[in-house]
Amino acid sequence: MSKHILLVEPDYYSQYPPIGLLKLSTYFKNKGYTTELIKGCKFPGKKPDSIFITSLFTWTWKPVWKAVKYYKMWYPQAETWLGGIYASVLPEHAKLSGVDHICQGVFADAEEVVPDYSLKPDWDGSIIFSSRGCNRKCGFCAVPMIEGKFNSARSSIKKYVWPSHSRIIFFDNNFLWNPHKDEIFEELREIGKRVDFNQGLDARLITDETARNLGEIPLDDKAGIRIAYDTNEQKKAVENAIQRLSENNISKRKVFVYTLFNYNDTPESFLERVLDILHWGAVCYPMRYEPLVTLEKNQYISPNWTKQQLEAVQKARRVIGFNGIFPPYKALINKFERAGNFDEAFELREPKGAE
Repeated sequence: MSKHILLVEPDYYSQYPPIGLLKLSTYFKNKGYTTELIKGCKFPGKKPDSIFITSLFTWTWKPVWKAVKYYKMWYPQAETWLGGIYASVLPEHAKLSGVDHICQGVFADAEEVVPDYSLKPDWDGSIIFSSRGCNRKCGFCAVPMIEGKFNSARSSIKKYVWPSHSRIIFFDNNFLWNPHKDEIFEELREIGKRVDFNQGLDARLITDETARNLGEIPLDDKAGIRIAYDTNEQKKAVENAIQRLSENNISKRKVFVYTLFNYNDTPESFLERVLDILHWGAVCYPMRYEPLVTLEKNQYISPNWTKQQLEAVQKARRVIGFNGIFPPYKALINKFERAGNFDEAFELREPKGAE
């Protein structure tokens, strides 16, 4: 009798399907086992022999623990395994959940398989890793801990594209480091599906040739191109990247620039980067820094920031921004430019009639 594998995604919000679990499904099906995917804490259709639970960021640990407790209670005979970001970054804390085994990092045996999208029939997007890891070693990033240095570069992604999907979504942490990127760009032109470089592209690696390649593939309009402006030292690279993309038919309004704050920066340096991005005609996407091992979101306050300043950024994103971003609107640029400092720039006027 074949084994039944239960794959569990805890009850937290995620925009994307649990790609690691979908890979495990294919892996186990290739062994002749049956698989089942469940969201949250529910009774499966069949009694499981083993249970694999995934995890997201460290601050989503509570629903993870809840899932472990639930399935351990109802199926004590089944071995439980916990993997994902939280389990990899905080393995000792994750072990306290009561799970039998912790899986850290990438499960190498399932890396080459095509995810089992039959478990998510309504999902429209082939999620692909053409590489793993990154050599940048940014102190605010968990990638070096989970995937290590740049590795596992593929020269072809065709077999990982699900036929019925209309989109290809790259989850590479630094796609442009792949020495085979030109071959992959050629495949993307041939395949013709919309492309989303979901984890962003390294602005420092966007050359004229890379910009031409990006301009020749059908990019996902909603996703655009994402790059990052984490420190003021990256100014020239980010400006050059935006200009090169613009020269290759990628509208500056389609370039979303992640702008880190609450890390080693100051409010004034953050404002400077925001203004740079808006002057260049791109879209600013503020990203609040969270420590890699935090167990509660939005609690960390950098020594250079105050709680009030952080709240001012978040409020401005809602009130004068658009869906959490700062578009390059002239009125917004004028407001920031007229301000004498960060506090004035992010001060919001009370509506008329307010006491």
